[in-house]
Amino acid sequence: MNEPSKSDARAAWSRRGFLRTAASLAALPPCVLPGRAAAAAGLPEFPEGVEVYRSGYRNWDGEITSDGPLWACAPADSDEVVAVVNWARRQGWTVRARGASHGWSPLTVPAGTESDAPVLLVDTARHLTGLTLESTESTGPAAVRSGVGVTLEALLAFLESHGLGVTAAPAVGVLTVGGALAVDAHGTAVPARGERRLPGHTYGSLSNLVLSLTAVVWDADSDAYVLRTYRRDDADGAALLTHLGRALVTEVVLRVGAGTNLRCVSRTDVSAAELFAAPGGEGRTFASFLDESGRAEALWFPFTEFPWLKVWSVAPRRPPASRRVTSPYNYPFSDSLPTPVAELVGRMVTEGAWYLAPVLGEAQFGVAVLGLAATRTADIWGPSKNTLLYLRPTTLRITTNGYAVLTSRGQVQRVIAEFTAFYRERLGAYAARGSFPVNGMVEIRACGLDDPADTGVEGARAPLLSALRPRADRPEWDTAVWLNVLTLPGTPDAEAFYRELERFTLDTYDGGHALARVEWSKGWGYTDAAAWSDEDVLGRAVPASFDEGEGEGSGGGGGGGGGGGGEGQSAWDEAAAILERLDPHQLYANALLSRLFS
Repeated sequence: MNEPSKSDARAAWSRRGFLRTAASLAALPPCVLPGRAAAAAGLPEFPEGVEVYRSGYRNWDGEITSDGPLWACAPADSDEVVAVVNWARRQGWTVRARGASHGWSPLTVPAGTESDAPVLLVDTARHLTGLTLESTESTGPAAVRSGVGVTLEALLAFLESHGLGVTAAPAVGVLTVGGALAVDAHGTAVPARGERRLPGHTYGSLSNLVLSLTAVVWDADSDAYVLRTYRRDDADGAALLTHLGRALVTEVVLRVGAGTNLRCVSRTDVSAAELFAAPGGEGRTFASFLDESGRAEALWFPFTEFPWLKVWSVAPRRPPASRRVTSPYNYPFSDSLPTPVAELVGRMVTEGAWYLAPVLGEAQFGVAVLGLAATRTADIWGPSKNTLLYLRPTTLRITTNGYAVLTSRGQVQRVIAEFTAFYRERLGAYAARGSFPVNGMVEIRACGLDDPADTGVEGARAPLLSALRPRADRPEWDTAVWLNVLTLPGTPDAEAFYRELERFTLDTYDGGHALARVEWSKGWGYTDAAAWSDEDVLGRAVPASFDEGEGEGSGGGGGGGGGGGGEGQSAWDEAAAILERLDPHQLYANALLSRLFS
């Protein structure tokens, strides 16, 4: 076989060609089938009028795909969702809600799901997209009613148009509201020194903004699945605020507050040694930036010494040095893969040249430095949406692990120093034996916990399964440090490396000065060969991380308590029991969820 020429390789791995490949979806164009045609195609008695078609499934990094197109439908409203759910129950099918498919873990469908599997994808993003402001007379500062198929970008734009906003949000705007709430999606924000929380805002996850939600649940009296609305003070609703796909929510009402302007300053002059130093020094540490501004994110490329540090701060008026931005996604060099980086990625993937990881790390850092200067985006200012949203779907599709480490504000720097020191040591040890399991960045962020008092609802309960759920016996824990390590799918030794990081994280942050919980949408539960496979993590570590401890497990929104259930019952057990009762026929189950809640 002839070796590909340099020009052929360049063409194959050009920026446009790579991004087109990475962003492609394994979906067929929707083709609505009338009832008779649906029955003939294998869907007898499928509800008339509901759009139904064949569609493939592909997750964010392409590692989880269906083995051929699956049956999917696009209900026009909540009543049609109920109709298809009850159809699925009669036919013995399972139902999986699908929004943007922007996730890493197999919470929707397992990899390789056969095209003839009795699985129905419910596409929420086509029609469940309503947005309306609610009356503020009874709901406090402000509230918005949203369909679960609304994207975060659309939600934030809608809020901005009404002078409203949120404190923090994920960087990716294509996420749907339903998908974001299912996995307690979050941003990066804690109170800066002297900062006070604005009414209607939270430093926790988006799930902590929910005032009420409507879900399709089992009703024994009617022997059917029905729509039911749960308020934030409802015990059952606490399990639905972060449900991992073990439920089907159609609509939510979110607490929101006044919009703010944010300044975002990018720095590439603070070394990792200084930024991630052990606590006690006077350098420019991550914790010092949190004290100053409350909002920071470090992106540390492998085998480099200077991270790309983003620091946001509340700024009602534009600082003289800042450039005003009027739309989101202001880092085109990050959204679109530059040719030198694409060529390196191409060689690594197609030629197995994984030893180029240090070169790729330097190239990515160099692109960031040059890109910030070329686009004048090192210091930008504008409505919060325009600086919080910065990643398009066209960015490099990489896999990642994910953990939230709950601790006190005073211990944040210690957590970061411990983790980064172990990561640096293990990365060097692997490289010394010729293995390069990491070729993406380390991403470090921090945010507050899900204090139910932020909703302003008397008796509000914390999300039972949110990684940001407060721990009843550790009231001093007020912060979560998010730790992610990214690498290209298929990188040799990546799973073994992730396993070492996971064991270190779970063992080091075991409830002493900090506690680790998995990030639901990312990779976790590693063996040396695969994620979501370690039985000890799935069966013991994950449920144990939601124990209530020895403190008071119950409580509502008055004191920022955990909002737990009965005496001696952990949040995990309470959530599992509620989700089972609301779906006793396992319509919303899949392989991973069944293992978790077994």
